[in-house]
Amino acid sequence: MSEQPSRPRKPGKPYRRPQKDPVRILAFEALRAVDERDAYANLVLPPLLRKAREKGGFEARDAALATELVYGTLRRQGTYDAIIAECVDRPLREVDPPVLDVLSLGAHQLLGTRIPTHAAVSATVELARVVLGDGRAKFVNAVLRKIAQDDLDGWIEKVAPPYDDDPEDHLAVVHSHPRWVVSALWDSLGGGRAGIERLLEADNERPEVTLVARPGRATTEELLREESAVAGRWSPYAVRLAEGGEPGAVDAVREGRAGVQDEGSQLVALALANAPLDGRDEKWLDGCAGPGGKAALLAALAAERGAVLLASEKQPHRAGLVAKALAGNPGPYQVIAADGTRPPWRPGSFDRVLMDVPCTGLGALRRRPEARWRRRPGDLEGFGPLQRGLLSTA
Repeated sequence: MSEQPSRPRKPGKPYRRPQKDPVRILAFEALRAVDERDAYANLVLPPLLRKAREKGGFEARDAALATELVYGTLRRQGTYDAIIAECVDRPLREVDPPVLDVLSLGAHQLLGTRIPTHAAVSATVELARVVLGDGRAKFVNAVLRKIAQDDLDGWIEKVAPPYDDDPEDHLAVVHSHPRWVVSALWDSLGGGRAGIERLLEADNERPEVTLVARPGRATTEELLREESAVAGRWSPYAVRLAEGGEPGAVDAVREGRAGVQDEGSQLVALALANAPLDGRDEKWLDGCAGPGGKAALLAALAAERGAVLLASEKQPHRAGLVAKALAGNPGPYQVIAADGTRPPWRPGSFDRVLMDVPCTGLGALRRRPEARWRRRPGDLEGFGPLQRGLLSTA
């Protein structure tokens, strides 16, 4: 089985134009951005969905499927890689990344969704024809037909080493985590197999969609009118979409008056805003503000009190994301690109300071599943000095 470029069609053979599937093309584009640009799906996917809706004919169910294809593929990437490796005639590193992305999308449809086998194979092969060409589409077709011969449990039994022979590698394949992450978690937390499996399983659960009503711009009452919406558990600004749903279809989210933000993230901003304070309460700082979720809530809360937020982010492109998140805030604010370890402000300039320092992201893999594949063991050591430097200037 070889991965060949497209060839000229044989004389007399009718040509069938590839059928463009906007849902799967969008999912493929998102995965390519994650792979090529080290982007995060939670930042890449929303603008792609918005553009698709603006073109027309892209409904809520299409957005839901595209979202599931992207996140499901990323969560199960390790498992699918092991399965695909059994179905190709070369090491995975020799399969072109775009081809591997299409194969992974197909594997997820076959093994991780209720899409019928014929539809999953047919739709993915058509995607391959559109984005890769006819020759590679044949390669994709052959591989997917092999994958379709068994279900996920059957494949895991084939590709995962027995637990008794290699516990860490077994769990890494079954639960789609790098082996070193499994080992590090086990060393840190201890306990038996059941405990570590519960943790790894939790990383692969679909997270709830939680919205934040930005004070002065939206209300929870407005958001609660959305289908399946229920009030948050802890934050007075939180509304959960209990049955999932597409946040981009919510008017307040499209208009920037509300956003997608976990309650945990909201509570961090609220903890800062509600901390007891002696003296003035005029200047607030978010010193590691990218991509802007906490900063947007802080800016709105500060405006209600007549205070001003300075949102600082080292990377200019992330500072741009912060500025976009804060656009339309009812009160004054400022966004700058600055290094928090060598800040342009003088010590003692602010009354409230938030430093959500950079970390590995391994504690939030449900939201950022791709982080598990980007980190290396050495990364853990590198964050310590940076975090201490940022906190010392706070």
